[in-house]
This record gives sequence, structure tokens and C-alpha cells, in this order.
Amino acid sequence: MVTAFTPLDGLLGGALIGLAAAWLMLADGKVAGVSGIVSRVLPGAERSAGDLGWRVAFLCGLPLGAALVLRWTGDVHGFAITASWPLLIAGGLLVGYGTTLGNGCTSGHGVCGISRGSRRSIVATCVFMATALVTVFVVRHVFGGA
Repeated sequence: MVTAFTPLDGLLGGALIGLAAAWLMLADGKVAGVSGIVSRVLPGAERSAGDLGWRVAFLCGLPLGAALVLRWTGDVHGFAITASWPLLIAGGLLVGYGTTLGNGCTSGHGVCGISRGSRRSIVATCVFMATALVTVFVVRHVFGGA
């Protein structure tokens, strides 16, 4: 499998993610950690008064931003979801469980925590990446998946 190397797209996307995370931190003192944002949107979650609106807007912006890029460029750089629904749901539940164990996700620890120099976030991100490497190796080379 060959992946297109698109450094300018990656640089632009990374800069936009960094700017959005910095803006949220500076404007409202909140960390742009997607798992934390999602967990406080769920029914019964503890959150501050008036806190629901920005969280819903943030979450809606994730797929809407991707849809806008697709509309403007007509290209998703070969991205396609090929896994079955049960596998996607199981994976999502495992990620949710893992982010609960790790007190955050790759956006909270990897983008926001590392940029603040948090040792805990640096360790957590190293664990995320090592786990991802092992998982990809096992799925592709041990189980023979794509």
C-alpha cells in the first residue's frame, strides 16, 4: 500500500489544529481534547452552565470541516472506511475506554499537553504511538489484514 506524501497539506492541517487548540485555551481556558469534550456532551455529564453549546459546535465542526475540504478539493487523499460496522463500533468503544484510563486522548495529550510541556502527556502520547505501531503490525502482518 502506497500513501501519498502531502507535506503542505499536513503542515496546513497541523497549523489549523494548533491554532484552534490555542484559541480555545486562550479564549476560554479549555483544552481541545476530543474525548473530554465528547464525555461532557453525553446526557448526565457534569459541565458548567453554558458549556454545552461550544462543545456541540466543536464536535459538529469536525466532520463539517472534513466535508468542506472534500467539497473544495474533491480529494480525500485515498482515505476510505473499509472496516465493518461491528469492528468500527468495537474500536470506538475500546478507544473510549482507553481515553478514560489515560485521562485524555491524542488531541488532549498529544496536541495540547505536549505543547504545554506536560510530562504526563508526553508519556501518554508515547504510549499511544507505541500501541498504534504494535496494533498496525499485528493486524497487517500477523492477522494479514489490510
